[in-house]
Amino acid sequence: MAKKTLIPCESPFPSAKQDAASVSYDYDTPQSHSPSYRLAYDDFNFIMRDELRPVRLQLELLKPELAQLEENIKATVVIFGSARLFDHQTALKNLHYAAELLALNPSNSEIENNVDIAGQMLKKSHYYDEARKLGTLITLSEDDINQPLTVVTGGGPGIMEAANRGAADVGGKSIGLNIVLPGEQKPNPYITPELCFQFHYFAIRKMHFLMRAIALVAFPGGFGTLDELFEALTLIQTKKVRTIPVILFGEEYWSNLINFDMLVKEGVITAGDRNLIQYAETAEQAWQLILQSYTINSDNQTD
Repeated sequence: MAKKTLIPCESPFPSAKQDAASVSYDYDTPQSHSPSYRLAYDDFNFIMRDELRPVRLQLELLKPELAQLEENIKATVVIFGSARLFDHQTALKNLHYAAELLALNPSNSEIENNVDIAGQMLKKSHYYDEARKLGTLITLSEDDINQPLTVVTGGGPGIMEAANRGAADVGGKSIGLNIVLPGEQKPNPYITPELCFQFHYFAIRKMHFLMRAIALVAFPGGFGTLDELFEALTLIQTKKVRTIPVILFGEEYWSNLINFDMLVKEGVITAGDRNLIQYAETAEQAWQLILQSYTINSDNQTD
């Protein structure tokens, strides 16, 4: 007798989505109009209660995780950097605008200071180009390694935009992890739409930066960049995450900002901690440092 083939059947239970679509709150009774009658997961006011914060934390961790699994994202390179570092043309335009304001208000010290700042930002505008190149090199990584890599940024303008743009230049995917801030902000247009996420909790966002990271590159930046950089360094130092290369882009900037050697001399970090940090001046140098680390790690896993 021929064996019969069993056809997998659907779940006998209705899905949560089906139940939410079928339930009616339009009955003209006090009971059906009561907030308590609404399905818990379909009750916005309930989900937003302070007591539900642990649930919201879990949802915020899970939603991007499932989306990345569906898009087959397995390994990433994280790129941090200032939202205020623009491309050369934009930086030049900002400088001209500041200079025009100063010409109209020659005795205004605040505007004069803005001209100096705009000049500094113009000098650093090459970092935008380098971040864009690095985004391209990472996206074309299959030419160098057997694991496709995906660029991940904070999703905003400046250096973040540049890295996402570099991936888009060669038709690749890239991730943007936006965060809700008091000021108006929006994701840059180069992020893959299916991989553009928005977070409420900084802590969960930082977890997603590192969950698939095989390297971290920090371009010049301010408080946000420093916060993300030192969180990652602390987790690596304390072995809460695996060791990955941490590359600081622009040694002069970072050396003026942070005296790591002084921290070693003062005994508050070790020489080994100091060696967690490497420097690069070009996208090609940064990529070679990532490749070197990847090769070493692969060799170690083979032994």
